[in-house]
Amino acid sequence: MITAASPAIIPGTRWAHACMLEDVPPWCGVAALFGRHQIALVRWGEGEQIHALGNFDPFGKAFVISRGIVGDHCGEPVIASPLYKQRFRLADGGCIEDPSVSLPVYPVCIEDGAVLVAVPE
Repeated sequence: MITAASPAIIPGTRWAHACMLEDVPPWCGVAALFGRHQIALVRWGEGEQIHALGNFDPFGKAFVISRGIVGDHCGEPVIASPLYKQRFRLADGGCIEDPSVSLPVYPVCIEDGAVLVAVPE
């Protein structure tokens, strides 16, 4: 997660408007589609902390991560897949149960209440 007043340009990406912050309920995820990239936007808590991860569950082979259960593992924010319940860290996309598996993560910022995601060109 990146929060900035003015997002920096990241080589090979573009900042895309995903939704408004109020469109993502606290402690929940929503899916956004940017070209061929499905991204899960996950809101941690009641504030403005939004994380963006790949929406594809590598264990269940389905685009369902945004429908997962948001919580924590030993104090670390995670989302659990709704299929087989593997937990992925919101900070880096790493899987708790299988460290060899991870989800892609995308930089996010909130600007005037709008959630922007740095998506691949």
